Amino acid sequence: MQDAPRQDPPILKKKKISYAFIEIIQTILIAAAFYFAIDAVIDRVEVFNVSMEPTVVQGEVIFVNKIAYKLGHVKRGDIVTFHFPQDPKIDYIKRAIGLPGDEVSIADGKVYVNGYELVEPYIHAPTGGDGTWIVPANMYFVMGDNRLESADSRSWGFVPKDDLIGKALAVYWPVTHIRVLSHYELLPQVQ
Repeated sequence: MQDAPRQDPPILKKKKISYAFIEIIQTILIAAAFYFAIDAVIDRVEVFNVSMEPTVVQGEVIFVNKIAYKLGHVKRGDIVTFHFPQDPKIDYIKRAIGLPGDEVSIADGKVYVNGYELVEPYIHAPTGGDGTWIVPANMYFVMGDNRLESADSRSWGFVPKDDLIGKALAVYWPVTHIRVLSHYELLPQVQ
């Protein structure tokens, strides 16, 4: 003879449902807290133009460290995102070439900073235009890696420090393009 299956009293069923509901709410709250904590530090930006090709291409989505320049300094060669100085509603991505106080010169398709030719393995065509710029305090001279198709500091001027959003870290979408973005030492090692 088999015993009948044991039935939980109605009060126990209500407690189990209450505990399950509380667990679900806690899980949702923890997930939301993680999301907002990560969102405060990491931005996700889709690339909409060709100015940084071949480094990042149109349609890729990148992670941007939003606290990099709140805690540290821009380094020459960083890929930076910023609010376009002439229309802050638009965000751009470019490479930091000149830091405050630098003299940036372009001549014969080459870029010079403080008299030294930049080492730029990421570009595929010479830099167009000639000129010399002295980067003011709290400003940056930026250029796209696709020099022939980039509107940048050569045409519209410097980027104020306050307009910087962050440092581009990695491409994460599409999945077939996942990679960490390289930082280059642009100036030769001077003895």
